[in-house]
Amino acid sequence: MQKIVLASASPRRREILELAGIPFEVFPAKEEYAPKGLSPADTAVALAKSKCEAVFRQFPARVVVGADTIVVLDDRILGKPHSDREAVEMLMSLQGRTHTVITGVWVCSSGKCGGFADESRVTFHPMTEEEALEYVRTGEPKDKAGAYAIQGLGMRFVKELSGDFYSVMGLPGGRLRRYLATFPEF
Repeated sequence: MQKIVLASASPRRREILELAGIPFEVFPAKEEYAPKGLSPADTAVALAKSKCEAVFRQFPARVVVGADTIVVLDDRILGKPHSDREAVEMLMSLQGRTHTVITGVWVCSSGKCGGFADESRVTFHPMTEEEALEYVRTGEPKDKAGAYAIQGLGMRFVKELSGDFYSVMGLPGGRLRRYLATFPEF
């Protein structure tokens, strides 16, 4: 099994690759782009593809993996919050409701490129604005899509999960491992 190049600086994705037994090294992408007007699933894959391809240009003889996770509520993509106030607003919009978390994955090698979107559904317990603010004060939501980390303190809000926990965390490790097996270079 060849060591892949992960086009992400996410510590969560590194942890998932380790758990999945996928050897890797990290070379974060400095760019990401998705055209406007795509479906949420296509947006997640387009973002993963742009990260992957940017790094693949620097490592054309390697297998490169890019990923991006988005949170979708009522067909609206909730990105990373830009302020504590925005994080509280996001959490309050999710409270007591079900939302979709989509992780797009893109893989490139010298012989093949392709990817997929992995979707999960997460339902939050009802919460008060004070509970949301208390969580935001921990600092955990700052770089998280939807303003929460399911694997961290944000788990206190999760009532139900349908799908892959690791995909919600940032990378569907089991599915990725099986997908990588279709690449001759891996």
